[in-house]
Amino acid sequence: RKEYVDLYVNYVFNKSVQKPFEDFMQGFLRGCPARNWKMFFPEELQVLLQGHTTYDWHLLEKNVIYVQYNKLDQTIRNFWTVFHKLPEEKKKMFLAFLSGSDRITGYGLECFRFMIADPQVENPDESSPFASTCRLILFLPR
Repeated sequence: RKEYVDLYVNYVFNKSVQKPFEDFMQGFLRGCPARNWKMFFPEELQVLLQGHTTYDWHLLEKNVIYVQYNKLDQTIRNFWTVFHKLPEEKKKMFLAFLSGSDRITGYGLECFRFMIADPQVENPDESSPFASTCRLILFLPR
């Protein structure tokens, strides 16, 4: 039984995916030569490719750049009060709304900056917040 289980597990996890994995590896190494990746430890490479999964939300708040707003405007204070009361999953969803990803780049939150701008619409009560993910701008009506 043990030999059967060992052979079956080897087939499922190794043999059955060997050809697709080799094809993937060949294509991956064509675009990203292995010599460039060998300088990283596996954990560093994972952070580089996937981003950070731990967050300091107060540091995020500290790094914001305000356009047509200042830090003490009531809209901004209300925004951060509500933001900090959100559960962790909702904060990640906000990050995805803002940047297109719920992870921070490999450089970390110290280097992650985004802007909060006033879209200057005629009737702010009829406008919803929206984001420019390419430029990391949250347009927040007053």
